[in-house]
Amino acid sequence: MVNRCEIFCEILIAILLPPLGVCLRHGCCTVEFWLCVLLTILGYVPGIIYALYAIVFVDRDQYFDEYRRPLYYSA
Repeated sequence: MVNRCEIFCEILIAILLPPLGVCLRHGCCTVEFWLCVLLTILGYVPGIIYALYAIVFVDRDQYFDEYRRPLYYSA
């Protein structure tokens, strides 16, 4: 379970650099990350919106395995 401080820091990072916030949450070689990169290239605001969605609403524990490991994992 992720605590509130981690989510708050990820949201702040996602507002400044949307792909970095998604990378910290889901990992660098995931569909969520590359979709966020694409949306950020197409427009900064869509990248922020998707990053916030990916951080707050997408459950990473459901998709977590050894091949899609995020940068950190709090057990």
